[in-house]
Amino acid sequence: MNDFSQRGEKGTTMRDKMTVPAIQARKRGTKLTMMTAYDAPTAHIADRAGVDIILVGDSVANNVLGFEDTLSVTLDNMIYHTAAVTRTKPSALVVGDMPWLSYHISVEETVRNAGRLMREAGAGAVKLEGGRKRLKMVEALISSEIPVMGHLGLTPQSVHAMGGYRVQGKRVEAARELLDDARALANAGVFAIVLEGIPDVLAEVVTKEIAIPTIGIGAGPHCDGQVLVFHDVLGFNDIKPPKFVRQYAHLADTATEALQHFFADIRAGKFPADEETYHIDEETARAFHALTQHEE
Repeated sequence: MNDFSQRGEKGTTMRDKMTVPAIQARKRGTKLTMMTAYDAPTAHIADRAGVDIILVGDSVANNVLGFEDTLSVTLDNMIYHTAAVTRTKPSALVVGDMPWLSYHISVEETVRNAGRLMREAGAGAVKLEGGRKRLKMVEALISSEIPVMGHLGLTPQSVHAMGGYRVQGKRVEAARELLDDARALANAGVFAIVLEGIPDVLAEVVTKEIAIPTIGIGAGPHCDGQVLVFHDVLGFNDIKPPKFVRQYAHLADTATEALQHFFADIRAGKFPADEETYHIDEETARAFHALTQHEE
């Protein structure tokens, strides 16, 4: 049980800690929910809402840190943000994203970097992008007792190689390659695979073909679960969201209006009011005023 549930905070329910085997057991069962979040407040909210998996994504680069893509985020950035999430002690399984070049150079460096996400940041698993060309890395991680989540389709770390953020697997040969990648990752021991930016029929075929859960993002309704970014779902970003995003709130507008009201109250002298101000007794107040008069 997480600390928040034990304290009985509003909106929480008592639930067991989500584990990798528990995720695997949900194949073709109750749909998995995954939320990409990057810090303690957002992780706390997602966990209170009952999310199964919190992904600390390398998309922190463009959603929080102001970069144009995910390539600029470092392993130290990911450790910092993953640790902020795990310090909330969520019931959800926390998966830390391995950033670009943290698992591309050598098997030894891959294991070392993933180990830092587990040891220093407290992640329960790691996620990396790519299929068969990453099998050596995946197998080494699993051999080191590090659970791995795969990621196929539109893989943002390959944005330049793909020529932009484009739907993948639209042609038969490309679809066959992706299916073979999914089979290879599943056989290597990954516990789940994110399918991003692919046609719904391909996601359906992959989901039926492999024995581990698939989690879709822009991959249609046939996956074993779905993931979106916290900031997209709740409308924290002013930019138009991608087609696959459904916004359930528009908190950027709400927050802007609230701050405008706050600033207006300051300018009008309405904030702080009496109830928002600390007071002392009249005798002490007179003594304070006397101090200033004596100094004059």
